[in-house]
Amino acid sequence: MVERLGDPQGRPVFLLHGTPGSRLGPAPRGMVLYQRGMQLIAYDRPGYGGSDRRAGRSVADVASDVADIADALGLDRFAVVGRSGGAPHALACAALLPHRVTRTAALVTLAPRNADGLDWFEGMAASNVTEYTHATLDPDGVAARLTPRADAIRKDPVRLLDDLRRELTASDRMVVSDAGVRSMLLRNYQEALRTSAYGWIDDALAFCSPWGFDPADIPGEVLLWHGEQDVFSPVGHSRWLAQRIPGATAVLEPAAAHFDALHALPRVLTWLLEEGG
Repeated sequence: MVERLGDPQGRPVFLLHGTPGSRLGPAPRGMVLYQRGMQLIAYDRPGYGGSDRRAGRSVADVASDVADIADALGLDRFAVVGRSGGAPHALACAALLPHRVTRTAALVTLAPRNADGLDWFEGMAASNVTEYTHATLDPDGVAARLTPRADAIRKDPVRLLDDLRRELTASDRMVVSDAGVRSMLLRNYQEALRTSAYGWIDDALAFCSPWGFDPADIPGEVLLWHGEQDVFSPVGHSRWLAQRIPGATAVLEPAAAHFDALHALPRVLTWLLEEGG
């Protein structure tokens, strides 16, 4: 399912949601988008919300989905931004749709699981280490592990925030304690897992499998934003990517963590539509 926010005649930006997530994920208010002459296009990745599952999908497969949606909306060129689990997918669009993507931003991204010279788990919270270790070593068992958790979150989405709170930094706790942010996140998680856990399962498997493209082949401008206190996708991942993507600019915030990306998003959207974008 697809959601369009902001000015329908505005410059288009695809917003790729996190993991787990949906088209209802965090985004600036419509008035902010109108003031910037911008439209945001968000959609449910396969297996999330109202989208059918695509078993065995890779990170690269998102590019064809985005291209199909853009074609259906009559959009030739567009910018792309992804946050958290959406960030590797944004990089896929940059690599595989170079003649259509104007600029790309990846906020609190992961690097490829086989990233040479990167200690992939360094600084990562125990829950994510466990999830991605199982996705790497026991891919057939991921569904059995995540399905019961997703079922519980579907009934009570507060449960996911409670699970996360045990590992949140002080900065992230402050962001998530905001009533508006909290309400948006809960609605997002509930919609993400409304029909099944498959979107979450397939994201985890895709991140830990070959992505289907080499970040070093991305030809355009890429902004990598990361909070250095992030424990869910550690800042070393963006540092690694910044050294390999030719047109990358890294913005690393020393005091920020994972959910601070929500506050950075409006500034990132401005960059996406600046001259040259």
